[in-house]
Amino acid sequence: MGGGINYLGEPDAVAVVLAPLRRKLLARLREPASATQLAAALGLPRQKVNYHLRALETAGLVELVEERQRRGCVERIMRARPGAIVVDPTVVSHDEDSPEQLSLIQDQYAAEHLIDVAAATVRDLARMQVKADETGKRLLTFTAETDVRFASPADVHSFTDELTEALREIAARYDTRDGRPYRVVVGGHPTPKPIDKSNEQGENR
Repeated sequence: MGGGINYLGEPDAVAVVLAPLRRKLLARLREPASATQLAAALGLPRQKVNYHLRALETAGLVELVEERQRRGCVERIMRARPGAIVVDPTVVSHDEDSPEQLSLIQDQYAAEHLIDVAAATVRDLARMQVKADETGKRLLTFTAETDVRFASPADVHSFTDELTEALREIAARYDTRDGRPYRVVVGGHPTPKPIDKSNEQGENR
């Protein structure tokens, strides 16, 4: 069974996933299991596990695989729904931005602006992917990535200016009046430093 996207766009749905125990249940339910099996594995009462499983099922994050007759009762075998869980970034953002924040968001070179654009991209793409999965259609997207090492901040600005102009020229060549509109986002950020695995292992000893 192929995986899609489990899109969470409401605060209540996000709260369902944030609980530590529910995250553990989702991790274990990558393989089908019953509440009894999960309770034994986690050392918890079955009633407590059942309560959290019902919440996850209501949120659409776990699904029923089969029902088995066991000792005069019906045992429900559950599993996590295949696919990634995507949280709408606006759910955890502030409802109102201060004038200072708004001025930063409008700045092409501000990290806040890139975050705002990326959040909108995650939100819109996740919603469209969910609809595409429901109708059995493919959502056609594209991604282009590269790495570049700049000698100075001035080079970053020059690169951005040239890239913006090149993007406008290419877009003008392919833009058609009756075509399907696409949103093209180009952004750049410093490459994160790699995690020092040896140091990390030393700290965990």
